[in-house]
Amino acid sequence: MRIVLWLIALLGPFAAAVPVAAQPKVNIEQNFADSLTALPKEELAVSGGFYVPAYSSVAMSQGKLRVDFSVTLSIHNASETQALVVKRIAYFDTAGKQVESYLKAPVALKPLATVSIFIPTDDVRGGTGANFIVDWAATGEIAEPAVEALMVGGVANAHYAFISQGRPTRTAGKK
Repeated sequence: MRIVLWLIALLGPFAAAVPVAAQPKVNIEQNFADSLTALPKEELAVSGGFYVPAYSSVAMSQGKLRVDFSVTLSIHNASETQALVVKRIAYFDTAGKQVESYLKAPVALKPLATVSIFIPTDDVRGGTGANFIVDWAATGEIAEPAVEALMVGGVANAHYAFISQGRPTRTAGKK
């Protein structure tokens, strides 16, 4: 019995770590059900997109040390009155290869609602030049959404956090 308890104590921290490949996929529809509403029946007359730089790894100390960061991508509907349709959330690595696609179908965010994608520290598939593409649409004029990535990580007793704001990839306007 003591050997089993000793093994559990010794291996416990490692058993809790889930390999990147075995991590469950993000399910926006379930995780953010309170933030979502029905897709509008009207034509989506306005659309736009964002490029969001993200850094799952950063080189430090003249490149001799790599620090890994968790990344949280947040998409905020800045409209107080209109639903925002999110058509695509895609994650790319340093070489521009798509690593992950987070939507199977478009979703609609309620006014002032938010959805997020979390990439854990041990998922370094994005590398030092990771990025997201977020495509959105609406039925009419709408406040442009706020899209940003928050990176958090550390080495020893030093902790770092920084934000990367999304940059529009095309002007919002009629299709």
